[in-house]
Amino acid sequence: MGGGVRARLDAVWKLESATIVAAAAAVAGDVGTGEDCAQEALLAALDTWPDTGVPDNPGAWLTTVAKRRALDHLRRLRRARPDGDAVDRAGAAVAGPGEGAGDEVLRLMLVTCHPVLPARERVALTLRLVAGLSAAEIARALLTAETEIVRRIAAARAALARAGVAFDRPEGAEFTERLGSVLGVVYLVFNEGYSATSGGRVLRPELVREALRLGRTLAALAPDESEVHGLVALMELQASRSPARIGPDGAPVPLHEQVRGRWDPLLIRRGFTAMLRARDLGGPPGPYLVQAAIAACHARAASDADTDWPAIAALYAVLDALTPSPVVRLNRAAALGRAEGPEAGLALLAPLTADPSLRDYHLLPAVQADLLERAGRPADARIHYERAAALTANDAERGFLLRRADAVAAPGPSRGRSLGEAGAAFLAGRSGATARSYAQTLARLCRALGDSLPLADADASAVAGAVVTAWGSASPRTWNRHVSTVRSFAAWAGRPDLGDGLALRPVARARAAPLPAQEVARLWSLPGVGVREVVLWRVLHESAAPIGVVLDLNVEDLDLASRRAGAVTWSATTADLLSGLVAGRTRGPVFLTDRRPAPSRAPASPRDVCPETGRVRLSYERAEYLFKSATRRLSPSGLTLGRLRDPSGPVPGAK
Repeated sequence: MGGGVRARLDAVWKLESATIVAAAAAVAGDVGTGEDCAQEALLAALDTWPDTGVPDNPGAWLTTVAKRRALDHLRRLRRARPDGDAVDRAGAAVAGPGEGAGDEVLRLMLVTCHPVLPARERVALTLRLVAGLSAAEIARALLTAETEIVRRIAAARAALARAGVAFDRPEGAEFTERLGSVLGVVYLVFNEGYSATSGGRVLRPELVREALRLGRTLAALAPDESEVHGLVALMELQASRSPARIGPDGAPVPLHEQVRGRWDPLLIRRGFTAMLRARDLGGPPGPYLVQAAIAACHARAASDADTDWPAIAALYAVLDALTPSPVVRLNRAAALGRAEGPEAGLALLAPLTADPSLRDYHLLPAVQADLLERAGRPADARIHYERAAALTANDAERGFLLRRADAVAAPGPSRGRSLGEAGAAFLAGRSGATARSYAQTLARLCRALGDSLPLADADASAVAGAVVTAWGSASPRTWNRHVSTVRSFAAWAGRPDLGDGLALRPVARARAAPLPAQEVARLWSLPGVGVREVVLWRVLHESAAPIGVVLDLNVEDLDLASRRAGAVTWSATTADLLSGLVAGRTRGPVFLTDRRPAPSRAPASPRDVCPETGRVRLSYERAEYLFKSATRRLSPSGLTLGRLRDPSGPVPGAK
């Protein structure tokens, strides 16, 4: 009986969690309390149902218990802070699900997708409270650790409480804005399932199903909102292609190669029905309805050759006017390339290559490669397919792009070293902070231009464009560091012209004042700061040594008894912390990253790898970021490590 009750309870929760949580939250006036009361109702069911049997209407039973728990919560609050009216108003809502259950679920969605929350927390909270998924199920679907999902949900609840977000339905423009946030979250869930950004699969059907369920629920709750039906139509039509999107080997199948007879006709009919509902409501079409119209053009075509590409390109122009974005223009370029020829698509795409927001977006070089292939430039297409493969985090998509690169053109006659090979040779033998800095610059350059680009074919304007796209808005110091690296590499490679057009920027030489002693003392007790950071900060402060010198320290350099490593010294208190930090290690960097690097991010030098843990040396950029983040409690914009240097000089080493 116990196992059957558990299975039945899980099924009921999946179907009715939104109603249960929303009803309790409506009584309590708070989503966090509503979820807690719903969980208490689940525990009550596990305790009661094995003896009494599962009720005829288990959802109503759970809803009633959860609402009573919420009322008990309010009564406890009244004893602490009298507010009888609030309890009396809440008591009227306890009898059962009632006629307002649908409105309560809509209010729940408006809260879980509130703009005050970051997108990742909105997704996690919505999947938990509205879709009824457990933290473990969400983690599996999003390829994230369960602890991270638990953290996101807790952070979202805390943020809603801090912001005082009321469990109500706003009106007018605020309702439109909040509903737009809900639509964005639902579509974000759908996209992660339909085109997984990472992992080994292209599709995650469980997320697609949840997004469709959320969208259909929302359409039932807000039947007079045309954009809700537009989103449902878009998802139904796109999801209809799922059976044809994956080949027998698990590789993605491009749209023009899909067997359209495998597209799901039921989802297509549902999509067209939702579009008709949206159009019947009248008013100007919104972005989701326009995207649904684009999907409908594909669904109507019996084959790729029958597709109305001019209509699709025109619809993308409308979409770009409604919601201007580089991604929309990228899709428009792809459609225009099919409607008017690849050169037209390449002309529209050209400005996007300099857009910083797309610099790591793998679909930019993928579309570029497809257009170049259609334009009869296979060698150039191969380079961009390889660039796209290097940028994607999805294993199946990476394999597909590499196969496209191999199929479109065999490697041509050798034209000397490629950009990637020259970069590796330039870094060989270098170590420490300089090597890490050089590697960062060259890795970005290779991602922008392609590892396999022959160095002889590299163009100075393309190099300058890549540098401007990556660091054009950076501080003068950061800009100059990357420009100097490019110049050094270009001179070493015998192509000094590649640095043309990259001028250094003037740098203000004023040095930030050291932190006052009382501010430094507060650093050692900041909450949530790890031992590694405390040791690093203390050594920097006490030794007054340059940051790069301290980060370059190795375990074998340390003289723990004398509390020094060369000219770097530290106090007895720091010595105890440092001994614990390096305990069990005899070689390798003192300050290590939190985890091992991915295979594609191997360090430039073996010297920067700990042979005992496999982790790599902490970089200056990461150390600076962590310090700035931690010290936002002391200063709104955070502090820089340079302010740690003690003007009174280094701590003398113990003799």
